[in-house]
Amino acid sequence: MPSTKLQIEALDATFGARIADLTLTSIDDDTFAKLYAAWLEYGLLVFPGQFMSRAEQIAFARRFGALEFELAALSNVQEDGTVRPDDNEDEIIKVLKGNMGWHHDSTYMAVQAKGAVFTAEVVPTRGGATGFADMAAAYEALDATTRTRVEGLRAHHSLYHSQAKVGHVGQLGSHGVGFDNKGGYSGYGFHDGPVSVRPLVKTHPETGRKNLLIGRHAYDIVGMDAEQSEALLAELVEFACQPPRTYHHQWQSGDAVVWDNRRLMHQATPWPMEQPRVMWHSRIAGDPVTEAALTA
Repeated sequence: MPSTKLQIEALDATFGARIADLTLTSIDDDTFAKLYAAWLEYGLLVFPGQFMSRAEQIAFARRFGALEFELAALSNVQEDGTVRPDDNEDEIIKVLKGNMGWHHDSTYMAVQAKGAVFTAEVVPTRGGATGFADMAAAYEALDATTRTRVEGLRAHHSLYHSQAKVGHVGQLGSHGVGFDNKGGYSGYGFHDGPVSVRPLVKTHPETGRKNLLIGRHAYDIVGMDAEQSEALLAELVEFACQPPRTYHHQWQSGDAVVWDNRRLMHQATPWPMEQPRVMWHSRIAGDPVTEAALTA
């Protein structure tokens, strides 16, 4: 069977593309190879109207590599169908609100994630978009002085640190799953291992482009005092996450996206928390050779 020609429509940004008229659950290997090449080129691929089952989403995500975890619900809906209270007490709501800060996934783990497949099951009537920001284009847009300044710097990355900013005191948890809409948050990402240290500028292992590696999990740049470090990291995020380097996807039920976590940061955006929002996240594991954290 001949491979399918991809209908690629670039987004109005420095990255990203929409691919229509493609059923992800039935593409052959040649078509997937083209899809993977497009993913490396664009960093983010958007697929409308997929309506994948959970098993189909996991299978599709596995085509990009081993999974850090198969599937987690990013959801404010409880098992009984009721919406979680937005009362400053619910742990899952605190995690969802923490995710509204720009970040790369799993920089606080020993190995940073390669990417993710994300799908929409239930979406609110307004809000709840997911934003993406191009850290390769951001690095390339820096002035020469700032590039020289950040080139050799390293920062610590911790989920304890980032969640504390939204009043969430993380508790040591399990690492088998993310969090679901049944028994509550597992504590994934809150670990007692060494605090990850990562460079502020990292070369993408497959494209060779340099990317800023910053976001809400980063803090305490090595060799700087806390105030200087916080100011520089905030300045970089503010500069990086501006048009044309950003795109916010307003979800429709059934949409699927896959993003390159080595290149892009992302964020959730607010929605009326009394409305349900159910999203499914499959996290693609990073290569431990190229995405391992430093410990000093």
